[in-house]
Amino acid sequence: MSNGVVAFHYKDCSQGGLFISALNIYSVGLDVSSRSSMVAIAQTSLPSLQVKIGKPFSIAHTNEGLKELIERLRALGGESKILMEHTGRYYESVAMTLHNAGLFVSAINPLLIKEDGNGELRGVKTDKADARKIAEFGVKYWAKLREYTPDDTIRYNLKTLNRQFQFYSETRTAHTNNLIALLEQTYPGVKALFKSPVREDGHQKWLDFVETFWHVGCVRELSLEEFIEQYRIFCKERRYQFSTKKAAEIYSHAQQLIPLTPMSETSKLLVQEAVNQVNTISRTVETLRGETQNSYKRCMKRQKI
Repeated sequence: MSNGVVAFHYKDCSQGGLFISALNIYSVGLDVSSRSSMVAIAQTSLPSLQVKIGKPFSIAHTNEGLKELIERLRALGGESKILMEHTGRYYESVAMTLHNAGLFVSAINPLLIKEDGNGELRGVKTDKADARKIAEFGVKYWAKLREYTPDDTIRYNLKTLNRQFQFYSETRTAHTNNLIALLEQTYPGVKALFKSPVREDGHQKWLDFVETFWHVGCVRELSLEEFIEQYRIFCKERRYQFSTKKAAEIYSHAQQLIPLTPMSETSKLLVQEAVNQVNTISRTVETLRGETQNSYKRCMKRQKI
């Protein structure tokens, strides 16, 4: 025995007496938290499969801490596989560092470990117990462990982006409905006058319009010619297409409306603040939409390579 290596041999007659050696195997369980990980190493050797688990120890998520872990695992000899649960975001930097060091890393669905242990993993919740259980899981399913790759992180990020996109989209809808309710008191039906799509910066023409013309009185207090000129300036400053015909349509529509509240600084404040909220969230939605699409393309590109 040398450097943790246990050799056993068998004779394969079909190969004219080929001798094969087997190494100790080490299943390294990491219970990952935000700043550190608890590490348990389960050792077994074929063909006995008797498992010995060393005393768990803690490593810090620092360059020095992970370097020390890498050196310790390389010194084991035999074959090592590192397991951790892919929960939250804490595991990603650890998995990437160990993977880039040339070590076998497997990120496991925590539900699989929990079900395999009949709930024991979370029954008595200690970092040491969890690390041991993860290490034992690695020994049991050694041959079936899937190696972590950077693609896993790309897919995980894509899922996270999609969840955030859905969250902010729903938030934008809620804030938009709130704004529409306010406008029913100051400028009823104004949204229906505009069909322009959302721009990449998240802005929409109807939103920018009501930020300036927050009450129907802002239109009606002007003559048609004055409003057309004001609308032209608005379109130029906000980078929207100007149409005299559209300006006349908006002006005519305003003459027919009956607002529920008079023009006041309070109404102006409420509408403009609501517009700012929608625009801010809308900008986030469009940013996430673009990044989600780019991440999906990167994911598809890597799968083709």
